[in-house]
Amino acid sequence: YIYKDGLLWCQAPFGYALSLLFGGLFFAEKMRTEGYVTMLDPFQLKYGQRMGGLLYIPALLGEVFWTAAILAALGATISVIIDIDVKTSIIVSACIAVFYTLFGGLYSVAYTDVVQLFCIFFGLWVTIPFAMTNPNVGDISVNASAMWIKSVDRQYTGVYLDGMLLLIFGGIPWQVYFQRVLSAKSAFNAKILSYVAGVGCVVMAIPSILIGAIATNTDWNNTDYTLRDHRKFPIPEEDMNLILPMVMQYLTPPWVSFFGLGAVSAAVMSSADSSILSASSMFARNIYKLLFRQQSSEQEIVNVMRVSIFGVGILATIMAIMVDSIYMLWYLCSDLVYVILFPQLVSVIYLKGTNTYGSLGGFVIGWFFRLMGGESSMGIPAVMKYPWYDKETNTQLFPFKTFCMLLSFSSIILISYPLKYVFEHGLIPPKYDVFMCIVNVPEETIALASNKMSELTAMTPTEVNGGKINPALKFSQDDLLAVEKFAAKNGKDGEKTNFLSSYEGVESDVPKESS
Repeated sequence: YIYKDGLLWCQAPFGYALSLLFGGLFFAEKMRTEGYVTMLDPFQLKYGQRMGGLLYIPALLGEVFWTAAILAALGATISVIIDIDVKTSIIVSACIAVFYTLFGGLYSVAYTDVVQLFCIFFGLWVTIPFAMTNPNVGDISVNASAMWIKSVDRQYTGVYLDGMLLLIFGGIPWQVYFQRVLSAKSAFNAKILSYVAGVGCVVMAIPSILIGAIATNTDWNNTDYTLRDHRKFPIPEEDMNLILPMVMQYLTPPWVSFFGLGAVSAAVMSSADSSILSASSMFARNIYKLLFRQQSSEQEIVNVMRVSIFGVGILATIMAIMVDSIYMLWYLCSDLVYVILFPQLVSVIYLKGTNTYGSLGGFVIGWFFRLMGGESSMGIPAVMKYPWYDKETNTQLFPFKTFCMLLSFSSIILISYPLKYVFEHGLIPPKYDVFMCIVNVPEETIALASNKMSELTAMTPTEVNGGKINPALKFSQDDLLAVEKFAAKNGKDGEKTNFLSSYEGVESDVPKESS
């Protein structure tokens, strides 16, 4: 994107870095303290199982688009450096990511990420000095920066702001992010993890930025690069997503391009496995278990998750083959998450008066106005032409995605609070509370919600974990002592027994006799 439109238009790394900082500041501690297992847990607890199932749709699409984008990136790189078909390389890459995610779960994702992080950083940086000193590369210093930094045309200011806000706030409601936050040892650690990741996101983007600058200042006519139809420079737009592997292939020695290929492969695998696991875990827990099989065992949930890993992998592979622009996929994956999920997340965490009616209303309105705005990258025409619509390029110049998000958020509030008021003050009979979420709540529903809360969180916060115990985490002797003290103080031996039995089969530091 730096090669095509310049650094100022390459918003994704900086937008996602800010999203990690905002996520740590406003959401990480609150989510971790409550001991949720997935991002959808608070939605299903507050708005009900079916509403949580609806909200899984944009979450799933976001993960699929994200995985597709990075699989396409790896496919493009392999096709240039090893000279094999792009589709073949995408399919092979997807199979590798699915394979070790299937057998290793979160452990394989976590441990391979550590190795892959170093591979990305080293593999990309090692290409910089060789590419920069190539005789066909011009000056990329500040004096020549106008060629690769470029500027933002005033008429595209709305598009620019829309894109940046989409990346910042659309980068927060992701299971792939909360997967890390919710498995952190404490709420404080979850917050610090987010801050460090935000800084790391920018640092890790530096070598890619330099490679974009190098490509912009390269005389490609004097390199070995040849277009498919044997014409020379300028590089056509359909080949611009190959710029990074082209720099590695044509401006560095073969052994350096090999390390560069390893770097891109590591980057893709570290992201693909996380996204596939995230979408699969949400399906297994929040859709299959809570909607269809409430009494399913943990082993059954694991088996469902393994099957869904295949499904998500196949969907992402198909999308990676179908869509040409890698960067557009990067935008699309945050698009629906920003318009639909972000206002829902803010509401469920910060606005106690919101309810299922408002959540459903915001969901429908957000979807409707976003689809009416069209999406050129996927061939969806614009039915609703917002202000400043450019008919020549069929481009929405108005920040309509942010407008759709605000419409969705306003709908949640404007529907939830008036209905809450009229039901609670008897202006409408309780029997008309058809969603049974304000005053017409059956006793069995209350009991069920209580059981779900017990399943999601421990009875009481412990000093050790800095928040409610996450059932997915290993528990220690200190955790058990905290439960003993709470039970002794409150006389809840029955709850203590239920609490301990819920950890059956979970890895523990405590001998069974002590348990």
